[in-house]
Amino acid sequence: MDSKATPFDSEALGSRRAIIRRNPDDVHEVEMIEAWGSNPRFSDGVCYEFIRSEGRSFPSNRCLVPASEFHIRNGEKKFRVTMEDGNFFYLAAIWEPAIGDWPVSYRIITVDANPEVMRYQERHGAIIQRRQVMQWLDCQAPETDLLVTPPAHLFLVKEILTKPVQTSLAF
Repeated sequence: MDSKATPFDSEALGSRRAIIRRNPDDVHEVEMIEAWGSNPRFSDGVCYEFIRSEGRSFPSNRCLVPASEFHIRNGEKKFRVTMEDGNFFYLAAIWEPAIGDWPVSYRIITVDANPEVMRYQERHGAIIQRRQVMQWLDCQAPETDLLVTPPAHLFLVKEILTKPVQTSLAF
């Protein structure tokens, strides 16, 4: 693992992620399990890790993806997005049960991007703050209150610079 990876770095974990959900066998228990992006068998081999929030309801199989950052691309450039205050957060998601040989999977729910991210892309994952965790998992607040575009000045966006390739010349 890269020594610069943070505990919730999305790229540090590959295509697997830790998700937090209510245990389907014991709804009194909140558990953290490993899950994969949605089953590509149902999407012609394309992994759909995202689902739009608009026009949908998520009354069951809610989960959270812990994060300290997320990455966005704009053309050839790649950017790291973190909370301005440095705190970690959660991305609202739904999980799907294992099917055949495909393990438990998840899809992150997206909302319109906030002003800092909008300069680079139109959408990002719905942010669930730590104080909202149980509201999301247990449907304690209306989805319209939780799946919202975050306010301005919440994120810091920094370009991820790749190290230049060093070449040596022999004379």
